[in-house]
Amino acid sequence: MSPNGSDRSPRRPMRRKLLQAMTAGLVLATATGCTYKDFPRLGMPTPTTEEAPRILSLWQGSWAAALAVGVLVWGLILWSAFFHRRTRTKVEVPAQTRYNMPIEALYTVVPLIIVSVLFYFTARDESELLSLKKKPDVTINVVGFQWSWGFNYVEPVEGSTGDAKTDKNLDAIPDRFKEDFPANAGGVYDVGTPGTRNPQTGNPGPTLWLPEGKTVRFVLTSRDVIHSFWVVPFLMKQDVIPGHTNAFEVTPNKEGTFLGKCAELCGVDHSRMLFNVKVVSPERYEQHLKDLAKKGQTGYVPAGIAQTSHEKNRETNNL
Repeated sequence: MSPNGSDRSPRRPMRRKLLQAMTAGLVLATATGCTYKDFPRLGMPTPTTEEAPRILSLWQGSWAAALAVGVLVWGLILWSAFFHRRTRTKVEVPAQTRYNMPIEALYTVVPLIIVSVLFYFTARDESELLSLKKKPDVTINVVGFQWSWGFNYVEPVEGSTGDAKTDKNLDAIPDRFKEDFPANAGGVYDVGTPGTRNPQTGNPGPTLWLPEGKTVRFVLTSRDVIHSFWVVPFLMKQDVIPGHTNAFEVTPNKEGTFLGKCAELCGVDHSRMLFNVKVVSPERYEQHLKDLAKKGQTGYVPAGIAQTSHEKNRETNNL
């Protein structure tokens, strides 16, 4: 009993603990180093391609839907806990309800509607992001291997002779991608090791050069196991699968050097599969290709494992 003779338990310690918990939550939410300009992206980096805002919008919409559902659920829980709590004047057992068909139908149908809406927007955006335009401005064959990356620039470059459509090193790439290769594309390449570093930034991994404002098609192939090609500020990544060729397109719209990494656990040195992406003007990009040719890095490095029988059958059936 309390000193005044009542049987009420003291509530001040509980209120003090609640206040402390709320203060700690506020500090945690505001001490993340984000500014008010960063907050609308909800943890996503600043987009650097024309396609990335679509991904950011889907991310923000998913958060908005999750927040709305959370507020509703939390509100119902708090309302039930507050208005139906036991008090000194209300000690009887509440009426017991075994089932309520309208409520049960509601909490079955509403989640189905939420999932269906999220599925629709996800499928719509995925279809748009993975669609391939005819004749991209630039085509680059990204080759993943343990434990680094190779980049085949499928371009006609002065000082490099050959044809990407018939080059044996690119046999792993299906004909449907080769149809859009430029004519007489002798090409140049760059290939890295885990110890390679970008000369300007010192970041580990080889550096992939891209022209600003040009549509770039990445054709992804692997020499050994499944990797994943992820350029962080592109907000886009895709698996690099042996015996199966994937592709997607982006249009970089911001110059700079950005970080990339393998996003698929591919073995003991997975964490060392890093690379850099340097977006420059189209003129500097063309000059870089000429510099690679002058270094003797002409032609192409082997793209990877040839298509599996299952993948060949899929290609035939889709024609």
